[in-house]
Amino acid sequence: MASLYVTGTDTGIGKTFSSCVLLHALRAAGLRAVGMKPVASGCERVDGQWRNEDALALLSASDPQPSYADLNPYALPQPLAPELAAAEAGVDIGLDLVATAYGRLRSLADTVVVEGVGGWAAPLSADIDQADLVRALQLPVLMVVGLRLGCINHARLTAAAIAEAGLECIGWIANEVDPQMARRDENFAMLRRRLAMPCWGRLPWAPGTEPRRLAGRLSLPD
Repeated sequence: MASLYVTGTDTGIGKTFSSCVLLHALRAAGLRAVGMKPVASGCERVDGQWRNEDALALLSASDPQPSYADLNPYALPQPLAPELAAAEAGVDIGLDLVATAYGRLRSLADTVVVEGVGGWAAPLSADIDQADLVRALQLPVLMVVGLRLGCINHARLTAAAIAEAGLECIGWIANEVDPQMARRDENFAMLRRRLAMPCWGRLPWAPGTEPRRLAGRLSLPD
């Protein structure tokens, strides 16, 4: 399977968890698969280095395990939108550093799962959108849809925005983020009817579950 870019319909809909499950599914299929979080805000100091919880989760799910610096080239301390977090840190986010790190990851693995920030339209910097990064890395997009009220609208808008940018959305994963959501099955069925790309699987509400235990919930394309 080619490498891909994981985006979401919003913030907090489980992109990292879904990406980790996908990494385990790829590994179960016999592929070398590593994760990447090009830009991460909200980091903590660990042994003198800035580390991000989501990036560390991707690192743990990767095999082989790359260097943290390649997996997360921009580790920004403040838990803010990347553009604001970078300004706070005095950092200029650029595509060249990300592309170089991605190239090293690509040399290690069959597949690199690159996780974006927030929802698809969340910018990376004052002059770089996520679509720019996807073009630079020449990746297709996989969309994570958080199953909660409003998900149909958000999913359709996100899919339309990806297509409008001239990029390919190759599939989507449904992630149950709201255990109180009414008519989850009906909403999931409506999504399947309205999204043109295939559904790769549906992940249940399962707090504390290790991602590898849900790898079988995903059906990878041939």
